[in-house]
Amino acid sequence: MEDFTGRRLVVVTGASSGIGLAAAVDLARRGDQVVLVGRDPARLQAAAEQVREASGERPELFRADFAVLDDVRRLAEQLRAAYDRIDVLANNAGAIVLQPLTTVDGFELSIQANHLAPFLLSNLLRDRVGRMVVTASGAHRSGALDPEDLNAPLRRYRPVQAYGTSKQANILFTAEAARRWPEVPAYCFHPGVVRTRFGSDSRLVALGMRLLPFRSPEKGAETLVWLANQDPSRLRTGGYYADRQPRRPLRKAADPQLAARLWAASAEAVGVAG
Repeated sequence: MEDFTGRRLVVVTGASSGIGLAAAVDLARRGDQVVLVGRDPARLQAAAEQVREASGERPELFRADFAVLDDVRRLAEQLRAAYDRIDVLANNAGAIVLQPLTTVDGFELSIQANHLAPFLLSNLLRDRVGRMVVTASGAHRSGALDPEDLNAPLRRYRPVQAYGTSKQANILFTAEAARRWPEVPAYCFHPGVVRTRFGSDSRLVALGMRLLPFRSPEKGAETLVWLANQDPSRLRTGGYYADRQPRRPLRKAADPQLAARLWAASAEAVGVAG
């Protein structure tokens, strides 16, 4: 892996466990100044201690619940006040939601936590960000995105389809961001099927985590770290990657017209300029 870190500032959302924490530890070891964003204060503190043990430096911590868009707006204000530049924004936070839930903002929880919240954060930080990496998933194959009806999954809720729809949105968002923001290289990736806290309140998911050959969070984070480190001239902005290689997502996650419609709908949903 070529290393272009030097001394950069890297903001990692969803950094209190799983892929986000593994990436933060790796990046900190390489010399980056990492900033951890998470929802649970106690787990954030524990994650910070792991980063400190690995790198000798304690990271800055910011708490935000992506199920609340006002939390995302406050997070953006805090990051803007703290840092003049964010060299890498790793939009990694996400959730698989096992039952139909509507957020305080009126959106199905999967699409808000996994897409609308990072879409909003990225828009609010756009002029500070040097590079963006988005944690997507091969689960986009189960997506059924309708930009004109982001709450469609609530009517006949299927957790895997709702999650896949949000991951389809991640890939489309990355491609459209690259088109609209040519000055900000943007990449997304499939981390593999990773053993994390996802679905930990489901006994069926927990059993699968024990029995199936899941990747470790460290293995899942490898492509995130690689995309954060590679010279942009060797990558394709807007691209989708897996195992440090470019991949072609399904057509429904590679449709530029659908990506443009999603952007317009997302901008209207979160209240930013389209």
